[in-house]
Amino acid sequence: MIEAVWIAFAFILGLIMRQVGLPPLIGYLAAGFALAAFGDTFGVGPQDSYILAHIAHLGVLLLLFTVGLKLKLKNLVRPEVIGGSLIHFVLSTVIFLPGILVLLDISMRESILLAVALSFSSTVLAAKVLESKRELRAFHGRVAIGVLIMQDLIALLVISIASGTSPSAWALLVFAIPLLKPLLYRLLDMCGHEELLVLLGLFLALVIGGVGFESVGLSSELGALAFGAMLANHKRAGELSQSLWSLKEVFLVGFFLQIGIGGLPDADAIIFALVMAVVLPLKGVLFFFLFLLFKLRARSAFLSSVSLTNYSEFGLIVASVVLPEWLIPLAITVSLSFIFSAPINRFAHPLYERLANRLIPFERDIRHPDEQPLSLGDAEILIMGQGRTGRAAYDSLATKGYRVVGLDSDPVAIEASIAAGRQALFADAEDQVFWQSLQMPQVHSVVLAMNDAEAKTIAVQKLRSRGFKGLIVSHAMYEDIAERILEAGADLAYLTMSEAGNGLAEQVNRAIISRQPAPQDQQN
Repeated sequence: MIEAVWIAFAFILGLIMRQVGLPPLIGYLAAGFALAAFGDTFGVGPQDSYILAHIAHLGVLLLLFTVGLKLKLKNLVRPEVIGGSLIHFVLSTVIFLPGILVLLDISMRESILLAVALSFSSTVLAAKVLESKRELRAFHGRVAIGVLIMQDLIALLVISIASGTSPSAWALLVFAIPLLKPLLYRLLDMCGHEELLVLLGLFLALVIGGVGFESVGLSSELGALAFGAMLANHKRAGELSQSLWSLKEVFLVGFFLQIGIGGLPDADAIIFALVMAVVLPLKGVLFFFLFLLFKLRARSAFLSSVSLTNYSEFGLIVASVVLPEWLIPLAITVSLSFIFSAPINRFAHPLYERLANRLIPFERDIRHPDEQPLSLGDAEILIMGQGRTGRAAYDSLATKGYRVVGLDSDPVAIEASIAAGRQALFADAEDQVFWQSLQMPQVHSVVLAMNDAEAKTIAVQKLRSRGFKGLIVSHAMYEDIAERILEAGADLAYLTMSEAGNGLAEQVNRAIISRQPAPQDQQN
């Protein structure tokens, strides 16, 4: 009965928020507050929140595990990511701290921790917004996600220091964890693509990482993050993260419900949240100028900053551990920041176009290496996608004497193609900046071999909009997708399974003919 009431309130209010264009998690917080106010009517009260506490903790651990799966050092060890995140953390904490000390009657320790909690940006909101706009792999998306991961690591460090827990001597065993990497890789390879994959993620995040680290006096959050990071370079890390995504989101609903059920906000909490909402744009402005300092163009700096202009659920996680009395005011603050940030992110590109003339003069006269124009040189055929289909097309065309180049948004696929002797470059067909900087002077034909149907449609539209008159050929799994690609401007769209069937039939026909006896043999 209790669980049914939680689910009903969360679903209804989450759906309402989604319909008005706001993140559903604002509805989950509202559901918690509604249960705090009217829960007695439905037989639900704060005394039942211990169940939610367990669910919420599972959600946090799964969130950190999936964050760890994205912890690729080559994306973090970059000046704009490390420098931008650390400098912003220090400056924003220093900016918030005096105001907190003046306006609030709290100790220096509480003031510092509160300023730290306000310095973080939302991993959940930014990742969802960037994913919905298909910009996670775009340059500004990678910068924003890198900064968020750095902030998550800082948050874990703050929790470990502020909680004051002392590890046991057995905690030294964590330094042997890297030795487990071959075993973990082997387990991931053995689990297939179904429920065992999900159970492996739960086992590593909750059992080995969570309970294991707690048993030696370390943070369970740190354990979940560490075991996720161990698998980050595996080729199936993205698949594992995707398989856990929905489960993690459901458990995180419990986290936001738990905050609301803890009690209704008073006038002081609402005033605090309103003040923090007013100063929120300063966070984005600070990010913008820091990114410019690290050679980003105004456009990339602006789009990355907009993604980071909000307060973080990690601030709530920090508060739940070291500032429990500030959990509800911070929850209201995070909600208001989402209400501000969600619509701004939705219209970030048109907004930049309107502000471009004012923002571009702030650019430095040097360009970030990742934003240099991409030239395909003397290549005649461009193959977008370096999976099995793209590699086969590349090899076949190259043997016929064409100059071919391959593009892919997966660094692993690029490395494999280069190792096999192909010319391959990293690029994302859904990255607007890529199309603006692409130089393809001698390309007369483009083969679209990506898996994502939307990416293929976007690629066709971008090629035609930039005036490309050459041949565009794509493959598709289904007829309706092939029709969409053709409507976008492609010349040919082959149905993959139909062509495979035709090829298989041709091979069978050849085999039958080769086995038939010659006419003279039949006469004998």
